[in-house]
Amino acid sequence: MTQFSGIQPTGLTHLGNYLGAIRQWAARHHRDDLFCVVDLHAMTIRHNPNVLRARAREQLAMLIAAGVNPDIACVFTQSDLIQEHAALTWVLECVVSYGELARMTQFKDKAKGQDGVRAGLFTYPVLMAADILLHGAEEVPVGEDQRQHLELARTLAKRFNATYGEVLTVPRAVTPRVAARVADLAAPERKMSKSSGDQSGTVLVLDPPELIRRKIMRAVTDQVGEVRYAPESQPGVSNLLDILAACTNGEPRALAEQISGYAELKERTAEAVIEELRPVREGVRELLADPAELDQLRAHGAERARAGCAHRLEAVLKVTGLR
Repeated sequence: MTQFSGIQPTGLTHLGNYLGAIRQWAARHHRDDLFCVVDLHAMTIRHNPNVLRARAREQLAMLIAAGVNPDIACVFTQSDLIQEHAALTWVLECVVSYGELARMTQFKDKAKGQDGVRAGLFTYPVLMAADILLHGAEEVPVGEDQRQHLELARTLAKRFNATYGEVLTVPRAVTPRVAARVADLAAPERKMSKSSGDQSGTVLVLDPPELIRRKIMRAVTDQVGEVRYAPESQPGVSNLLDILAACTNGEPRALAEQISGYAELKERTAEAVIEELRPVREGVRELLADPAELDQLRAHGAERARAGCAHRLEAVLKVTGLR
């Protein structure tokens, strides 16, 4: 059962991204699965080309360093198949309606109050559909924020097949395995985010150990003074327990009973996070320090992805009269 997962290089990867997605991909992937750094998606807003290039390489290195085996799953960068992705995107743009795109919730949210909104932000869901359909993915792990986009991909696949013939696989959404909800250390009422203006509460995967420790030791707790797992009444303490549990394969409530105070909770959480991220950080550093090795792995992934989708794209072009 082929799964497709994409990750944008639009910011520095934080602990929530790692625990919620990347670590799970590394733990469970199969030969037909595809993991894509979707750098084309990062162009829907103004960007720095050098930063995009560097972060795409960093993101690819992180997937591999985290344990996604490029000899098993297909790990690649979207822009290395830009001709293939762009070709199917155009075909699907001639299948989708304006009204369907105008109803996309994320576009309305992101475009609200902005001047000069890019057309790419409007058509972005079609590019996402092309990513999935080009590679014949049968399953796509999605959160609630992307479910509407996946439904559009399903609609376009069905419409294309009904119009031109059975060529595209209709994907289905799968719910990712539940991971700890990692909240901002400085503001535990909100999720940890790479787009947050204040990074004091965001632990980045590549942060050095001393910085990770400093951020966690300064995490917001409360005046209760008792270590309890109570997300509603003690969100800061509960967030630290969630993080500690995720990094030690423990259970938040059981851990709370073992810890006497907030200082001990922060210290144990800091140590657990540092040790969890250490091999990933070191692996990324090694890959980025060896450009030839990373380039070889990137080329290998692109070659596999291209070989896997070539027949499908050729069939699309043929049935639509372009071949």
